[in-house]
Amino acid sequence: MSQWAGGRPRQLSDDEEDFVIATATTRPVKLGQPFTRWSLRKLVAYLRKVARPGDPHRPRGVTVPARPPRHHFQRTKTWKESPDPERDAKLDRIEEVLDRFPDRVFAFDEFGPLGIRPTAGSGWAGQGRPDRLPATYHRTHRVRYFHGCYSIGDDTLWGVNRRKKGAGNTLAALKSIRAARPDGALIYVILDNLSAHKGADIHRWARKNKVELCFTPTYASWANPIEAHFGPLRQFTIANSNYPNHTVQTRALHAYLRWRNANARHRDVLAAERKERTRIRSEKGIRWGGRPLKTAA
Repeated sequence: MSQWAGGRPRQLSDDEEDFVIATATTRPVKLGQPFTRWSLRKLVAYLRKVARPGDPHRPRGVTVPARPPRHHFQRTKTWKESPDPERDAKLDRIEEVLDRFPDRVFAFDEFGPLGIRPTAGSGWAGQGRPDRLPATYHRTHRVRYFHGCYSIGDDTLWGVNRRKKGAGNTLAALKSIRAARPDGALIYVILDNLSAHKGADIHRWARKNKVELCFTPTYASWANPIEAHFGPLRQFTIANSNYPNHTVQTRALHAYLRWRNANARHRDVLAAERKERTRIRSEKGIRWGGRPLKTAA
């Protein structure tokens, strides 16, 4: 019984379709063409040029595939693999403390720079009448950096805005983390390899106050749990804003933190955190969900 259900007959056989897809997914420069990507017109012209009459793979046109689509026109993405020689040891340690001592694990990082300028976002408005923010040409307020601290066990986020990153500000943040666990038990703080996080004074203070610093590998900030919580912070306090100065911006940020900590399981917060985790996951290296390891020959 015929499977044809009407409509225009298919113009490409399976072999011809495979040939078109193989050409389209090959970089043009590898085929001697002077451009970095195909357009549909360039692809059709190239296929007509290289295919010989009578060739069984000669496409008679470029049409919508009859089979389920396997390839789409997409944006190119970048990736980084950590060159840190201690990458595996650092990731192992982070995994271990998160698994064994979640109530004693904290995370620290800076979020920013935070400037004073209108920032686009989204919101409810009448059709064709979006809320408009003024443009800005002169930015005289400089920037701030939010030094954020996150408690894994309590699911609590706090922090303070500073004029710049520095060892002194990092140490102040670590002291606030230590104060969050006043019983004197050993705590673990996950943070990245910024030089401001690794000063001699910081290491000396950490040893004296029973704080183990668990550094993420180079180019692996995704291993820091606090990163997923910066997404909601950006979405709910920075996007769609037009603060007049840093004082007002900081008050709004702290007001959100108070609301967030009182509503940590709010559906909007959880959805924004999932979205940010998905974005971060796409940047991961080989270890946790990135490019597969090459098998040994």
